[in-house]
Amino acid sequence: MSNFKKVVVKKESQEKLSKLFTWVYKNEIVNDVLHIKSGELVRVQDQNGVFLGIGYFNFNSEITIRILTFKEEDINDIFFEKRVINAIKKRESIKSKSNAYRVIHSEADYLPGLIVDNYNGYLGIQINSFGMECFRETIIALLIKHLNPKAIYDKSDGKVRKIEGLETKNCVVYGDVLENIEIFENDIKFSMSLIDGQKTGFYLDQRKNREIVSNYIKKNDKVLDVFCNAGGFGLYGLKNGASVHFVDISPNAITQVNANIELNGFKAQVTKMDAFDFLTNEVSTQNQYDMVVLDPPPFAKTKRDVRGAIKGMRFLLSSGVSLAKEGGIVAIFSCSHHIGINELLDIALDSSKQSGKFIEILEILRADSDHPYILNIPNSNYLSGIVIRVE
Repeated sequence: MSNFKKVVVKKESQEKLSKLFTWVYKNEIVNDVLHIKSGELVRVQDQNGVFLGIGYFNFNSEITIRILTFKEEDINDIFFEKRVINAIKKRESIKSKSNAYRVIHSEADYLPGLIVDNYNGYLGIQINSFGMECFRETIIALLIKHLNPKAIYDKSDGKVRKIEGLETKNCVVYGDVLENIEIFENDIKFSMSLIDGQKTGFYLDQRKNREIVSNYIKKNDKVLDVFCNAGGFGLYGLKNGASVHFVDISPNAITQVNANIELNGFKAQVTKMDAFDFLTNEVSTQNQYDMVVLDPPPFAKTKRDVRGAIKGMRFLLSSGVSLAKEGGIVAIFSCSHHIGINELLDIALDSSKQSGKFIEILEILRADSDHPYILNIPNSNYLSGIVIRVE
């Protein structure tokens, strides 16, 4: 057993760790830790010396310790190999629906600070914690051994790495990466880029939700896909024979959605415009749709952002309700842990009051199964959505 340096934590942290929460904040530490190096493994204990867990340490971050295990065990190549193998096995059921899926989802796969996505054999990775950075070579070797990828591209989050005290260099770390990679999802084709795409390249977490939402789209329906990104929701609508209008302000998104429309042999209207401006204009012209999809980027990355984010979400949903025909459907999503299902339902109730229309809740949605929600780790439940019918 390795001789880890000891970190003593307050009772409030001990109580959270006893429930298998995996973070220790800086203000929860009671002993002198200035001698501990960033990325170093530490033994966490309470003020009576009782063992609580082993994790890696970084005084640069308010999340100072990220727990790797609640057992007294060695942290070595065998430890990481077991975690990687288990994560790969959990994704087997996805492969019949798509050749693109998340392989490792950070804390939710018990590998804090590591994200790995597989796009038709091309891996996009993010190493976003100092502790995981110390095991970079081990992780890459394990991915090569167990997934035999065509290539691996490092697309680590620059902002997060800066907080952790790490430099960021997005680059190929193994093999040769294609400029554009073709993937499939439920018989729909997408062209995506590990190099230029958002996140690691594509919004895999919405896979199940795209399929669920599409069940409410019929032939000849009029569909509006706002914040369309690569066009996932709208492409499902086109497959069902609907007329779809895609909207996004990002030039890269517009390029992607046009390419994906052509790739699948469809035709559609695509508008490059700020979503809020577009929705304001649409409401003023009294256009009506059978389905409105609103999938914005995260408005509330921290608790400080929540008030403004809720204001923005209220505008989006009230606009969607106004644009929905009698009996029309609106799907709205939040990809922030701070605005979850309860907040979305409150916003929907406000929209009902404002519009004088009844709102029927058809679906409560979360991320697909390759983005696990671990009950002990609340932040792993970051994507929420509702599908409503406007009466």
